[in-house]
Amino acid sequence: MRVNHISRTRKGAAVGLSLAALAAGATAGAGPAVAQPKAAPAPAADCSAAYRIEQKLSTGTTWRMCWRFEAKSGLILEKVTYQPPGEPKPIRVLTSAKLAQIHVPYDDGKNEYNDVTDYNFGAGLVNLAPAECPGGTIKTVKVPESFNENPNVKGLCTTTRSRGHAYRMQAENNKVYQAQGKDLLIYTVNKVGWYEYMTEWRFSDDGTVNMNVGATGSLSPFDYDAGDGRGWPIGKGAQAKATSHSHNVFWRLDFGLDGSSANKIEQYDSVVSPPASGQQGPTNKTTRTPVTKELAGDAKNMRWWRVVSNTGKNKDGHQRSYELVPGATTKYSGRAFTKHDVYFTEYNKCEMYANNNPLACGTGHPKSVDKWVDGQTLKHPVAWVNVGFHHVARDEDQQPMPVHWQGFSIAPRDVTAMNPLTPPALADQNGRPNTGS
Repeated sequence: MRVNHISRTRKGAAVGLSLAALAAGATAGAGPAVAQPKAAPAPAADCSAAYRIEQKLSTGTTWRMCWRFEAKSGLILEKVTYQPPGEPKPIRVLTSAKLAQIHVPYDDGKNEYNDVTDYNFGAGLVNLAPAECPGGTIKTVKVPESFNENPNVKGLCTTTRSRGHAYRMQAENNKVYQAQGKDLLIYTVNKVGWYEYMTEWRFSDDGTVNMNVGATGSLSPFDYDAGDGRGWPIGKGAQAKATSHSHNVFWRLDFGLDGSSANKIEQYDSVVSPPASGQQGPTNKTTRTPVTKELAGDAKNMRWWRVVSNTGKNKDGHQRSYELVPGATTKYSGRAFTKHDVYFTEYNKCEMYANNNPLACGTGHPKSVDKWVDGQTLKHPVAWVNVGFHHVARDEDQQPMPVHWQGFSIAPRDVTAMNPLTPPALADQNGRPNTGS
């Protein structure tokens, strides 16, 4: 449970906490990641080798990116490219990606926290044991405003991990084509109070990117009061009731598909109608709506969005795009900025955090993403994704607390002409089959 801090107040910049290394064995993986220096100087503007991540997965896909670290958001990934087998050069996917807020309001209304902007989420980076990054590399990060006495923290894991079947198909001749998928996994652990947040970025060999935040650590013994009756009993009887609360996590994505910031946004909605006279079944009509101005969007059944490249096409001549794939969410209605699932805003270098934005953007400039949606035309769109989790504690949450995850994905749509992992024997099966006529 999100807690009151013992050694620091909840007012702006936090006072340092003593952070212990995590226990071993939190993750499992397979295959080595590219070796990187254990310590690095300040990052160069052109992404020096120390701040570069490059991984060719065993299935042939290569992911490349730069990284840097800040006191608030923590890990920031930049210039992310994807090069599957058969593509002659890397394909730019993201200009930058980062956490933009972890908003934690308590059900009793007595506490409400912004872990990224108020408590320097990034500054709470903890050291990882080698067993927590199996088969990979733990990079040393020089953490700005670190809560550790030593700001050089061994806290950035890069490794690879199997994810199960990438595909399986039994052909007409009974030959089975199957492949096991591989991911590049990049993650950090940041301690804020009693919570320890795992921030995962998974880059799959099929071009999908999964973004997840997992909360673990401890329940706070100082929140076993729930005097308002909203809490859940923890321990023997009903003397200790843990206060319920929400985790509203925001990500900020600046796509830059094919190296251009001039991306387009499209919304798709499908409507199912009952069978008309003479039809066997219901009909389903899908409508595309160009999103030309800033949008505060709400997820609905059979609704989705995609970010479309204005400059790049695949080998079939189709515009490359990435689709937003939402994860499970519990939308929090208590604040205006948490009432929507996704926001598309026009790029502003000052708008970096979803709420309580601490940057000096000028007199009268709003502090939260909902206020930035003010009718501007989208020429350089930025996507903000909000995923909520309502944490009602349980006996199993102690001790330590199992990880509970929340997140979403972006999936390639027409980035390549075929499945990027298509086996050579099936490479000619693209589109309408050749009948020989």
